[in-house]
Amino acid sequence: MRIVFMGTPEFAVPSLAGLINNGYEVVAVYTQPDKAAGRGRVMEESPVKKAALRNNLNVLQPVNLKSVETKTQLAELKPDAIVVAAFGQILPPSDLEIPPFGCLNIHPSLLPKYRGVAPVPAAILNGDEFTGVSIMLLDKGVDTGPVLTSVHVPVLPQDTSGSLMEKLSHTGAQLLLDTIPGWFRKEIKPQPQNNADASYTKMLTKEVGEIDWKLPAVQIWRKVRAYQPWPGCYTRWQGKQLKILEAVPLAGGENQELGCVVAVKDSAAAFGVVTEDGILGVIKVQLEGKKVVSAKEFLNGQRQFIGAVAG
Repeated sequence: MRIVFMGTPEFAVPSLAGLINNGYEVVAVYTQPDKAAGRGRVMEESPVKKAALRNNLNVLQPVNLKSVETKTQLAELKPDAIVVAAFGQILPPSDLEIPPFGCLNIHPSLLPKYRGVAPVPAAILNGDEFTGVSIMLLDKGVDTGPVLTSVHVPVLPQDTSGSLMEKLSHTGAQLLLDTIPGWFRKEIKPQPQNNADASYTKMLTKEVGEIDWKLPAVQIWRKVRAYQPWPGCYTRWQGKQLKILEAVPLAGGENQELGCVVAVKDSAAAFGVVTEDGILGVIKVQLEGKKVVSAKEFLNGQRQFIGAVAG
């Protein structure tokens, strides 16, 4: 079977590696064009491109897939199937018709729940006990195609979007390898999604990370985890941004000013911030322009912080 793989970030690398290591003929790898990154604005290759080049695979980086040339090039590869994992571009309807076994998309949620671009943060924000991975067939809609297979993955209290995405990347890679043989033998019947149960997630922006201390401590704790590593969760202190990278919800804070920084005991946190319901115990922070430190280290350099009002 001839497979074209389309993916860009680290999430897609285990799936590509799984195909390679299990003897599938990956005739081409599509990934996003190189982008300038860092202070020096050096052009950087995507994780998928790096993995493909390490395995001497044919790498293609079209700006978009809509041109006649790009479609012709894809058709000439004669793929039996296209595997998509966080590619970053929408495939035109005409491309979906090229492979006889369709376009299989590895989506990090239990569809139809959490369609769209940010399903992993959504699962943490909503306090879900489980999320998962779905292998679906792409159609003209956004994550609306029929589901071939899916698997549940628990969301642990310590999970951030970063750690959960890493787990889902490996789970998705194995699910893909478990699914492809049965799909190629026509043993799997695609299951249509129930659109009535669908929810959509939106692109995250930097602004969503600003903490509103009027929210309950549990909800802010979920935001800290959901927005790690990006866009980050932050408040302000003496005119500078103070990122909260790790926290824990604690009881207390009644009859105290919202946003007030208080000392806490019997916790991994060195200090806490009063919220609408409970205290957000803070474990790890980063002040603007400084390195990441423990909350205890931060207090050693900011002794006037206890009793102040964050934000």
